[in-house]
Amino acid sequence: METAFPLLFAAVVGFSHAFEADHLVAVSNIVTKRDRLIHAIKDGIYWGLGHSSTIFAIGLLIIVGKATFLNGYFGYLEALVGFMLIGLGAFRFYRLFGEKAADSKPHYHQEGHGLAYGVGLIHGLAGSGAMVLLVMSEIKGNWDSMIYLLIFGLGSVAGMLLAAGLFSLPFSKRMADKPALQQALTAVSSLLCIGYGCLVVYENILSA
Repeated sequence: METAFPLLFAAVVGFSHAFEADHLVAVSNIVTKRDRLIHAIKDGIYWGLGHSSTIFAIGLLIIVGKATFLNGYFGYLEALVGFMLIGLGAFRFYRLFGEKAADSKPHYHQEGHGLAYGVGLIHGLAGSGAMVLLVMSEIKGNWDSMIYLLIFGLGSVAGMLLAAGLFSLPFSKRMADKPALQQALTAVSSLLCIGYGCLVVYENILSA
Protein backbone atom coordinates (compact mmCIF):
# COMPACT_ATOMS: atom_id res chain seq x y z
CA MET A 1 0.00 0.00 0.00
CA GLU A 2 2.80 2.41 0.88
CA THR A 3 4.44 1.70 -2.50
CA ALA A 4 1.25 1.84 -4.55
CA PHE A 5 0.11 5.27 -3.35
CA PRO A 6 3.15 7.26 -4.62
CA LEU A 7 2.87 5.50 -8.00
CA LEU A 8 -0.85 6.27 -8.24
CA PHE A 9 -0.09 9.85 -7.25
CA ALA A 10 2.56 10.03 -10.00
CA ALA A 11 0.03 8.89 -12.61
CA VAL A 12 -2.54 11.46 -11.46
CA VAL A 13 0.03 14.28 -11.39
CA GLY A 14 1.28 13.29 -14.84
CA PHE A 15 -2.25 13.21 -16.25
CA SER A 16 -3.13 16.64 -14.83
CA HIS A 17 0.28 18.02 -15.89
CA ALA A 18 -0.74 17.49 -19.52
CA PHE A 19 -3.53 20.06 -19.09
CA GLU A 20 -1.28 22.96 -18.11
CA ALA A 21 -1.72 26.05 -20.27
CA ASP A 22 1.57 25.89 -22.18
CA HIS A 23 0.97 22.25 -23.08
CA LEU A 24 -2.58 22.87 -24.25
CA VAL A 25 -1.74 25.81 -26.51
CA ALA A 26 1.00 23.75 -28.16
CA VAL A 27 -1.03 20.60 -28.78
CA SER A 28 -4.12 22.56 -29.88
CA ASN A 29 -1.96 24.27 -32.49
CA ILE A 30 -0.49 20.99 -33.69
CA VAL A 31 -3.82 19.19 -34.16
CA THR A 32 -5.34 22.00 -36.25
CA LYS A 33 -3.74 20.31 -39.24
CA ARG A 34 -5.62 17.04 -38.63
CA ASP A 35 -9.08 16.07 -39.90
CA ARG A 36 -9.10 12.58 -38.38
CA LEU A 37 -9.38 11.87 -34.68
CA ILE A 38 -6.93 8.97 -34.78
CA HIS A 39 -4.14 11.17 -36.22
CA ALA A 40 -4.72 13.81 -33.56
CA ILE A 41 -4.67 11.18 -30.80
CA LYS A 42 -1.39 9.85 -32.16
CA ASP A 43 -0.02 13.41 -32.06
CA GLY A 44 -0.98 13.51 -28.39
CA ILE A 45 0.73 10.20 -27.73
CA TYR A 46 3.93 11.24 -29.51
CA TRP A 47 3.92 14.60 -27.70
CA GLY A 48 3.61 12.76 -24.39
CA LEU A 49 6.42 10.35 -25.30
CA GLY A 50 8.73 13.22 -26.26
CA HIS A 51 7.88 15.13 -23.09
CA SER A 52 8.46 12.04 -20.93
CA SER A 53 11.77 11.29 -22.66
CA THR A 54 13.16 14.69 -21.68
CA ILE A 55 11.83 14.53 -18.11
CA PHE A 56 13.33 11.06 -17.65
CA ALA A 57 16.68 12.03 -19.18
CA ILE A 58 17.03 15.10 -16.95
CA GLY A 59 15.90 13.04 -13.97
CA LEU A 60 18.58 10.48 -14.76
CA LEU A 61 21.26 13.19 -14.86
CA ILE A 62 20.17 14.82 -11.60
CA ILE A 63 19.06 11.83 -9.52
CA VAL A 64 21.60 9.25 -10.61
CA GLY A 65 24.38 11.37 -12.08
CA LYS A 66 24.16 14.12 -9.43
CA ALA A 67 24.35 16.76 -12.18
CA THR A 68 23.56 19.68 -9.91
CA PHE A 69 25.10 22.13 -12.39
CA LEU A 70 21.81 22.03 -14.31
CA ASN A 71 19.95 23.85 -11.53
CA GLY A 72 21.03 27.29 -12.72
CA TYR A 73 19.88 26.75 -16.29
CA PHE A 74 16.23 25.78 -15.94
CA GLY A 75 15.06 29.37 -16.46
CA TYR A 76 16.80 29.43 -19.85
CA LEU A 77 15.29 26.05 -20.72
CA GLU A 78 11.84 27.45 -19.93
CA ALA A 79 12.59 30.42 -22.20
CA LEU A 80 13.57 28.00 -24.98
CA VAL A 81 10.10 26.48 -24.70
CA GLY A 82 8.65 29.99 -25.04
CA PHE A 83 10.58 30.57 -28.26
CA MET A 84 9.36 27.21 -29.55
CA LEU A 85 5.74 28.20 -28.88
CA ILE A 86 6.24 31.48 -30.75
CA GLY A 87 7.75 29.64 -33.71
CA LEU A 88 5.02 26.99 -33.70
CA GLY A 89 2.24 29.58 -33.72
CA ALA A 90 3.94 31.74 -36.37
CA PHE A 91 4.49 28.75 -38.67
CA ARG A 92 0.85 27.69 -38.37
CA PHE A 93 -0.21 31.25 -39.18
CA TYR A 94 1.99 31.14 -42.27
CA ARG A 95 0.46 27.87 -43.38
CA LEU A 96 -3.05 29.14 -42.68
CA PHE A 97 -2.77 32.28 -44.81
CA GLY A 98 -0.94 30.39 -47.53
CA GLU A 99 -3.83 27.95 -47.74
CA LYS A 100 -6.41 30.74 -47.73
CA ALA A 101 -4.66 32.37 -50.66
CA ALA A 102 -4.67 29.13 -52.63
CA ASP A 103 -8.08 27.76 -51.65
CA SER A 104 -11.03 28.70 -49.47
CA LYS A 105 -11.04 25.25 -47.85
CA PRO A 106 -8.44 24.36 -45.22
CA HIS A 107 -5.88 21.75 -46.24
CA TYR A 108 -5.06 19.02 -43.78
CA HIS A 109 -1.68 17.37 -43.50
CA GLN A 110 -1.54 13.70 -42.57
CA GLU A 111 2.22 13.33 -42.45
CA GLY A 112 3.99 11.62 -39.56
CA HIS A 113 4.11 12.65 -35.96
CA GLY A 114 7.70 13.85 -35.76
CA LEU A 115 6.63 17.44 -35.11
CA ALA A 116 4.53 16.39 -32.11
CA TYR A 117 7.39 14.30 -30.71
CA GLY A 118 9.90 17.11 -31.22
CA VAL A 119 7.64 19.68 -29.57
CA GLY A 120 7.17 17.26 -26.67
CA LEU A 121 10.92 16.82 -26.32
CA ILE A 122 11.48 20.55 -26.03
CA HIS A 123 8.41 21.01 -23.87
CA GLY A 124 9.77 18.54 -21.35
CA LEU A 125 12.41 21.14 -20.51
CA ALA A 126 9.73 23.39 -18.99
CA GLY A 127 9.22 22.49 -15.37
CA SER A 128 11.52 19.48 -15.54
CA GLY A 129 13.79 20.83 -12.81
CA ALA A 130 10.91 21.45 -10.41
CA MET A 131 9.48 18.02 -11.16
CA VAL A 132 12.73 16.20 -10.44
CA LEU A 133 13.37 18.20 -7.27
CA LEU A 134 9.87 17.34 -6.06
CA VAL A 135 10.53 13.65 -6.61
CA MET A 136 13.89 13.84 -4.83
CA SER A 137 12.28 15.50 -1.80
CA GLU A 138 9.43 13.00 -1.53
CA ILE A 139 10.95 9.66 -2.52
CA LYS A 140 14.07 8.02 -1.16
CA GLY A 141 16.15 5.86 -3.45
CA ASN A 142 17.29 6.37 -7.03
CA TRP A 143 15.36 3.49 -8.55
CA ASP A 144 12.10 4.44 -6.84
CA SER A 145 12.54 8.00 -8.10
CA MET A 146 13.06 6.86 -11.69
CA ILE A 147 10.03 4.55 -11.53
CA TYR A 148 8.02 7.52 -10.27
CA LEU A 149 9.14 9.58 -13.27
CA LEU A 150 8.23 6.75 -15.65
CA ILE A 151 4.72 6.47 -14.18
CA PHE A 152 4.44 10.27 -14.31
CA GLY A 153 5.34 10.07 -18.01
CA LEU A 154 2.67 7.47 -18.72
CA GLY A 155 0.12 9.66 -16.98
CA SER A 156 1.12 12.66 -19.10
CA VAL A 157 0.82 10.55 -22.28
CA ALA A 158 -2.73 9.59 -21.29
CA GLY A 159 -3.60 13.21 -20.49
CA MET A 160 -2.23 14.56 -23.73
CA LEU A 161 -3.93 11.80 -25.72
CA LEU A 162 -7.26 13.00 -24.33
CA ALA A 163 -6.46 16.69 -24.82
CA ALA A 164 -5.35 16.19 -28.43
CA GLY A 165 -8.49 14.21 -29.22
CA LEU A 166 -10.75 16.89 -27.76
CA PHE A 167 -9.00 19.77 -29.50
CA SER A 168 -9.14 17.99 -32.86
CA LEU A 169 -12.95 17.67 -32.90
CA PRO A 170 -13.61 21.11 -34.52
CA PHE A 171 -11.30 20.08 -37.38
CA SER A 172 -12.89 16.70 -38.12
CA LYS A 173 -14.29 15.78 -41.53
CA ARG A 174 -17.80 16.26 -40.12
CA MET A 175 -16.97 19.96 -39.73
CA ALA A 176 -15.45 20.25 -43.21
CA ASP A 177 -18.44 22.26 -44.44
CA LYS A 178 -17.50 25.11 -42.07
CA PRO A 179 -14.05 26.19 -43.30
CA ALA A 180 -14.43 29.75 -42.01
CA LEU A 181 -14.96 28.46 -38.47
CA GLN A 182 -12.01 26.11 -38.74
CA GLN A 183 -9.75 28.87 -40.04
CA ALA A 184 -10.87 31.20 -37.26
CA LEU A 185 -10.14 28.55 -34.62
CA THR A 186 -6.72 27.92 -36.18
CA ALA A 187 -5.95 31.63 -36.09
CA VAL A 188 -7.03 31.89 -32.43
CA SER A 189 -4.94 28.84 -31.53
CA SER A 190 -1.91 30.34 -33.27
CA LEU A 191 -2.35 33.68 -31.52
CA LEU A 192 -2.61 31.96 -28.14
CA CYS A 193 0.53 29.96 -28.91
CA ILE A 194 2.49 33.09 -29.84
CA GLY A 195 1.11 35.13 -26.94
CA TYR A 196 1.81 32.49 -24.31
CA GLY A 197 5.27 31.92 -25.76
CA CYS A 198 6.04 35.65 -25.40
CA LEU A 199 4.85 35.52 -21.79
CA VAL A 200 7.12 32.56 -21.02
CA VAL A 201 10.12 34.30 -22.59
CA TYR A 202 9.39 37.51 -20.68
CA GLU A 203 9.02 35.76 -17.33
CA ASN A 204 12.24 33.76 -17.69
CA ILE A 205 14.58 36.22 -19.43
CA LEU A 206 13.36 39.79 -19.66
CA SER A 207 12.00 40.06 -16.13
CA ALA A 208 14.81 38.03 -14.53
